[in-house]
Amino acid sequence: MVGIIMGSQSDLPIMEQAANFLKSLDIPYELTVVSAHRTPERMFDYAKTAKERGLKVIVAGAGGAAHLPGMVASCTTLPVIGVPILSSNSIDGWDSVLSILQMPGGIPVATVALNGALNAGILAAKIIGSSDSSVAGNLQKYQDSLKEKVLGTVDDIKTQHPNHFDK
Repeated sequence: MVGIIMGSQSDLPIMEQAANFLKSLDIPYELTVVSAHRTPERMFDYAKTAKERGLKVIVAGAGGAAHLPGMVASCTTLPVIGVPILSSNSIDGWDSVLSILQMPGGIPVATVALNGALNAGILAAKIIGSSDSSVAGNLQKYQDSLKEKVLGTVDDIKTQHPNHFDK
């Protein structure tokens, strides 16, 4: 249901965050390397055939010039979520962020934070969950677990500092 692509194998440790989240919700995904600059034909083919292969969303991570998300978005009507990656050829990551964020009118790419593949996976699940009640239910459980985690830390602080706690 979700295509997760990256410009280089070195991006895998970041992009696995999206894959792991989708796996935790039992959302099918595919994961591969598609370089906009080194394998442009592969990129065009991937994007143009994504919908017929059953994909609903594409998560594309790239560092440096980071053209992969935008180029893929220009070849498909599927939503594309860009993950800027701080890579060895990146200038503090800002080049990647701006390459994905500053898309021209007509070719939108949803953009998450630098190295924000977890949020990209969550956003992909939310897109799918907008028309799949099972995924929506699993997302609600996930969000509830975040709430419970925060409330648990509030209780921990209250226990450790009982006379200095403000509700």
